[in-house]
Amino acid sequence: MKYIETLREGERISEIYLCKNKISAKTKAGKNYYSLTLQDKTGTLDGKIWDLGNAIHHFEPLDYIQVDGDVTSFQGALQLNIRRVRVAEPGEYQEADYLPVSPFPVPEMYRKLLGYVKSIEEPHLRQLAESFFCQEDFARRFQAHSAAKSVHHSFVGGLLQHTLRVTELCDYYSKAYPAIQRDLLIAGALCHDIGKLRELAPFPANDYTDDGQLLGHIIIGYQMVQEHIRQIPGFPERTAAELGHLILSHHGELEYGSPKKPALLEAFALHFADNTDAKLETVSELLDGAAQGSEEWLGYQRLLETNIRRTSRP
Repeated sequence: MKYIETLREGERISEIYLCKNKISAKTKAGKNYYSLTLQDKTGTLDGKIWDLGNAIHHFEPLDYIQVDGDVTSFQGALQLNIRRVRVAEPGEYQEADYLPVSPFPVPEMYRKLLGYVKSIEEPHLRQLAESFFCQEDFARRFQAHSAAKSVHHSFVGGLLQHTLRVTELCDYYSKAYPAIQRDLLIAGALCHDIGKLRELAPFPANDYTDDGQLLGHIIIGYQMVQEHIRQIPGFPERTAAELGHLILSHHGELEYGSPKKPALLEAFALHFADNTDAKLETVSELLDGAAQGSEEWLGYQRLLETNIRRTSRP
């Protein structure tokens, strides 16, 4: 298989890719064409079908398709001009080749996460965390989910990787700043993004659900936590409110989607940990996508509001 990250302008290829998206459009002259997003585990590629003739068989988004075409360049990005396409048959492809996966071992990360669950001393908070992370179905879905549609951690194991990094940072904060209530912060770190299980559909779609579009993962996650709290006898009302606040405020600002701004020390710590991992992962993924060894500036990055480049080597 020829992976997308290895393609070069001028190549003629015949390969199977996942059709992540398919849009029907018209040229300025009024001619119909298809615009596709093709995907494998190394990245995505823009595809165009300009001639919708007999060589173009019917297919739908999320189908695995055999494409024949020429790799070209448009506005500095590679594009595949497709001449023939058909739906691939079962057995012609392995799904693992088409889904991006965390570079870190997923089972090992989950074992570390469970270690933080077991480290919570307050019995109600620990029971709450166990009611999520120690349940087989939840564990299976959590390990396979992404943390975003795009931008950062948008790969299998991404939600787990992000949650573990945030929890590790929060554990450090609790040791460096003794005023922090560690159990509350660790519980908040573990649960802060569980709403993404309902905000985003599982792979290969990895796209927003109706609830994701209408509510977002912060509100969904708050609701999920409150549902579990109601099943735990004697759960302290104030602790429930404080944990809810951590989840509702973890984006830090109203304009970034948080219904509330942080008001507790632990809420500030969770926001800083979440923002740190999201930003550093975003930059890391941008640099990974740049040419190896290059020290060229990558251009203005809207989400980071700056221009970045790789650090020079002595």
